[in-house]
Amino acid sequence: MLAQRVATAAVGIPLILGAILIGGAVYAIAVAVILTIAALEFYAATDLVPHDSASGAVRIFRPRLAALVATCGVAVTALAATEGLDYVTGAIALSIAAVFLALVLVADPQTGLRDWQWAVAGIVYVAFLGAHLTLLRDLPEGEDWVLLAILATFAADSFAYFTGKLWGKTQITPRISAGKTLEGTIGGYVAGFLAVFVLNALLDTDMTLAEAFLLAWVFPAVAMLGDLAESLIKRGGGVKDSSELIPGHGGLLDRLDSPLFTFPLVFYFAIWVVY
Repeated sequence: MLAQRVATAAVGIPLILGAILIGGAVYAIAVAVILTIAALEFYAATDLVPHDSASGAVRIFRPRLAALVATCGVAVTALAATEGLDYVTGAIALSIAAVFLALVLVADPQTGLRDWQWAVAGIVYVAFLGAHLTLLRDLPEGEDWVLLAILATFAADSFAYFTGKLWGKTQITPRISAGKTLEGTIGGYVAGFLAVFVLNALLDTDMTLAEAFLLAWVFPAVAMLGDLAESLIKRGGGVKDSSELIPGHGGLLDRLDSPLFTFPLVFYFAIWVVY
């Protein structure tokens, strides 16, 4: 498992960094594709009908109507993010209305409300939060902000994982994620805190030392919250991973769990505190 994780990271990290550095349409399209697949994973993992809960296997390319329409909305929202936050809001509103229209045409009052709530949950979780991956890149010095967000998240997640593996004994959320330990959480928090400081020194984010200190206090906690949020979603759906798309890592949604929370944090911190 560890060898698979390392091999996949060795291939994936250069591709991700390349897209971040290139920016523009390449980055925006890459984010849209990633979020669209993540949405399919979300709906497959949280719909008890399409997946085999006994084996934990998730079949992501067989969505029901509400999920299919919502996934299209996720793709549209991801692309709309290149035009700014107002366009994201508009795309999400249209996506929610489109799901309503689809369910009205199906005309099944027994499942309509439940399916609408399920579809909207995915739009908010994947489309709205995920749109900040592009919104952050389009800020002044956006390349540096994205690198800070993604590398600090990677540091917090990785150190939490390895610290937990080596010294983890005290479970903190056994009903949501049995692998999360107090020791791992402390290791991840310290790593995330230090990563924000180091990356701010290396990158051109325009943050002062005081601003970096403030972000560093909050950042690792938000990263861990994102991890636990996705674990809660998967436990509720009765699956171990969101899919088997990435060897050793599960699905794309499993890799986006923390970034879906840390990117919005960094985006609003940048526009409300720094700029």
